[in-house]
Amino acid sequence: MHSLIRPNAWVGLKLPSGSTKVMQIIPNTTISLGKYGAFPANLVLGRPYHLTFEVLDKTSEENFSRLRIVPASELHAEAIAEEDEAEGNATPATGSANDAVITATEGEEFSLVDEKGNVVARSGREVIDDSAIQTLTQDEIEELKREGNNAGKDVITKLMLSHTALDQKTTFSLAKYKLLKTKKYIRRFQVVPIDVASFAQWQLEEKDASKIMDLRAEMFGLVGCWGNVHYGGEDSIIDDPHSRTDQGEETCVPIQTDELKGRWLAVDDTCGMLVAAMAERMGVLYPKEGNEEEETTTEQTAEAKQEVKTETPTQNGTAKENGDVEMADAVPETTVPERPKTTATNKKQKVRPRGSDFAIPFSQTNTLTIIHSTSQPNLSLLNYWNFDITAPNHPPHPLLNHLLNLTWLQLLKPELDTSYSTPPPTASAEELASWKPSRRGNFHRKRRRFARTRYIVDSTRAGNFSGLVCASSMDPISILKHTLPLLSGGAPVAIYSPSIEPLAALADCFSVPRRTAWTSGNVPETVGKSLEELERWEGNEQFPLNPTLLQGVSIHTSRARRWQVLPMRTHPLMTERGGADGYVFTAWRAKPAEGRVEARGKFKKIQPSSNKKASKAEEESTPVETPAAVEEDDAATAVKRKRADTLPPLDTEGASTPENAATDDVASPTKKRKVDGEVEV
Repeated sequence: MHSLIRPNAWVGLKLPSGSTKVMQIIPNTTISLGKYGAFPANLVLGRPYHLTFEVLDKTSEENFSRLRIVPASELHAEAIAEEDEAEGNATPATGSANDAVITATEGEEFSLVDEKGNVVARSGREVIDDSAIQTLTQDEIEELKREGNNAGKDVITKLMLSHTALDQKTTFSLAKYKLLKTKKYIRRFQVVPIDVASFAQWQLEEKDASKIMDLRAEMFGLVGCWGNVHYGGEDSIIDDPHSRTDQGEETCVPIQTDELKGRWLAVDDTCGMLVAAMAERMGVLYPKEGNEEEETTTEQTAEAKQEVKTETPTQNGTAKENGDVEMADAVPETTVPERPKTTATNKKQKVRPRGSDFAIPFSQTNTLTIIHSTSQPNLSLLNYWNFDITAPNHPPHPLLNHLLNLTWLQLLKPELDTSYSTPPPTASAEELASWKPSRRGNFHRKRRRFARTRYIVDSTRAGNFSGLVCASSMDPISILKHTLPLLSGGAPVAIYSPSIEPLAALADCFSVPRRTAWTSGNVPETVGKSLEELERWEGNEQFPLNPTLLQGVSIHTSRARRWQVLPMRTHPLMTERGGADGYVFTAWRAKPAEGRVEARGKFKKIQPSSNKKASKAEEESTPVETPAAVEEDDAATAVKRKRADTLPPLDTEGASTPENAATDDVASPTKKRKVDGEVEV
């Protein structure tokens, strides 16, 4: 954003009444502020933003009003005096009666009475009956306004001095009375730049809020944050293929998917406000300072200043005794000419060499792709940032190389679009030279349009987008059905809607029960399909979308309300505009794994509760053995194992085979005998 007011720039003029007037600063024209007066536009060109100007009265020698820069000490005089008084080093007030410091006592109640002692207002009333105590009539006030030469301050002084019951007011009511008269009669304004937040507030309060779908400044920030919109990297321009006029589409530049980085996909039905908010976060909304265009403007401004004829020597930028800073700029005594016919710029621009017909002027990184349903996207509000998408020969602007647009037809079925499927015309150099200039211009225009359309459609269908941001009246389910496959893994999704019902239906498509039914194989239409086919699945009545494509689904809302904070009178501002609160659907793109997911690692086997109880009971019934007993058991076990190794093998009936078959003795210390078919030891 520029720090100085440039020619043909759109700015906001904050008036004392609290309203903002958005207008374009066109050189050599007159800016009218209604009852606050009018002044030449050249007096604010080249000045910094956020300065407060005061419209002075016309002098007898000039037929225009000059401007005075109000210093900060004068703007914040009351606040500085209050701080000095609180610190105990207050100085006696100087000047007229209206310059006295007015402070309010916390928790103090007040009332206003007329000449007869009747109470006409109390602390809770906003309207005070001035006719009972104000001696100045309306005709006298209008006469003071016509004859005054102090930018309305003399009118406020006369009103304060003519108030018969001014001494009966409390400090709070006196401060309020002075503030109301200052807003009504003082002729001051502040020049502020047009950014997305201030323009959205102006569009909501003073223009048509439905044009931007009731999007407020905090909602733009919420959508931009959840969409992770940020600067996407340095520009990467594709090299010129240097194609000849007799060559066709075979010389088109191939798409390099590895170079497509830092790109965002958007669906905008807010006349370009969503695009402006995203471009501001990406750093491509405001032209860069220090280019050739600004140097030319500075030279022309310097030449215009040299031709200015100044009558009074005191108005040369020097400070006067009363602290007023006079503007050094002036305008000639002749009348200000009318607005020039050209709406762009009146300066000479250097003709840059044009590339071949198939040269792609777009960057591969840090770009913004808009999908729209008409032949041309509605981005009319971008004109307030000096960008017109319909201009054929647009002056240099960052959005020219970073804003791409295509229709839904070109995205879904590009073969049905004539600008994409129709081959470009070709002609030899001799044949082209024999044509008329208009025919040659149409020839090159068609070839350039084909190359740009082919690049935009192919690069968009290649995918690998860094995020998706939507603010549209279309069904969000139908939008995600065709845009989710274009996002890279982990890309955020942010969708704005004035009402919550469409977003709730969308969030239900990615609920846990639907995801469980999907992964368990209860959808017969998905059997045998590959992972890529499942990502582009058209869906059915039960599963409109693949529920595994998004993770972390949630719905957010935010509204910053303004409050009036006063002693014992704290409440929201009752005059604030209503409108829709607005909701934002947020999620992250997920890449489902192909096949089953196996968990690997060292896991401790968890026993069932019945087995745990049984093992615990055995441990309690088993006596605790001492270390000595454990050693004895180990020794006995070793002896038994050694003896068992010397035993003869058992026969088929289970009895051992004796070494001496004639005797019943067994070659073993353990004697056995067979009684009734049983072996007894």
